[in-house]
Amino acid sequence: MYDHIGLKVRDLAASRRFYEAALAPLGHVLGSHDNTYAGIGPAGEPALWLYATQGAKGPGTHIAFRAPDHKAVAAFHKAGLKAGGTDNGGAGPRTDYSPTYYAAFLIDPDGNNVEAVCP
Repeated sequence: MYDHIGLKVRDLAASRRFYEAALAPLGHVLGSHDNTYAGIGPAGEPALWLYATQGAKGPGTHIAFRAPDHKAVAAFHKAGLKAGGTDNGGAGPRTDYSPTYYAAFLIDPDGNNVEAVCP
């Protein structure tokens, strides 16, 4: 349904480090970028755009990335923590969502809830 998503971030360098590390296990890479924006996604198809902004921290957004398997979900969580993310739920089943839902959650440097899911 979606072609791309844009997030406004206060510290582009910190957000770029976080998303590059957390999304690498899901097969995403840094694409187009300069000192005001960065595009991350499948090679040659950036779909998550980070835009530097000067402003107060907002209430946060929820964004979920599909993972190919449970191992990638766990790697996303581990890499995201090392890159400055905050734990918001480690890798594991979420049977309250569905019997096969497996996910991990992180809070990014701007307060957004970021999820990797293997439904």
